[in-house]
Amino acid sequence: MLKKREVNGHECRILFDLMTHPDVFPFVRQKAFSYDEFVFLTKQTIEAEERNELISRTILDEWENPIGTINLYDIDSKSGFLGTWIGKPFHGKGYNNMAKEAFFQELFFEREIETVYMRIRKENIRSKKAAEKLPYTIFSNETKPEIFNQLNRTEYVYDLYEVPKDLYTMTFIRNSAVEEETQPMEA
Repeated sequence: MLKKREVNGHECRILFDLMTHPDVFPFVRQKAFSYDEFVFLTKQTIEAEERNELISRTILDEWENPIGTINLYDIDSKSGFLGTWIGKPFHGKGYNNMAKEAFFQELFFEREIETVYMRIRKENIRSKKAAEKLPYTIFSNETKPEIFNQLNRTEYVYDLYEVPKDLYTMTFIRNSAVEEETQPMEA
């Protein structure tokens, strides 16, 4: 479902073509206006991950084809900002939730991240609804005013959501217990 980013011509070409779709491009944080620029940004992303400035993964479909990226940017004090995009042909098929689940497990259980923030454009209804469906997401415009104000210095552009490790962990444990209860017992 997820793999480390790499500079692979085939993968970069597919991701660039998916990213430039008009329904996707406005919501991508690291915009590339040409294929060469996309390759350059991918190289920069890999180098930034080596410096522990961010964490970036390629999202794969069930046939291991690249369909988007998921990233934790601006890592500071065990927290960072989530950035996810998935190609238009894969919207509404559950890949976003699957990618977030796998990524949050890595961040919280392997990487010592304590809080994941999501800044979502107030007009991006699709992403806001997706965030609000997650049982461990908190709407944080009022509870984190310093971060909210930093995101919206000149005008109100972004809503702020957060995923705290403790709430995610509690939900993960609860869901794991429910799955165990529903598994058939072997004789």
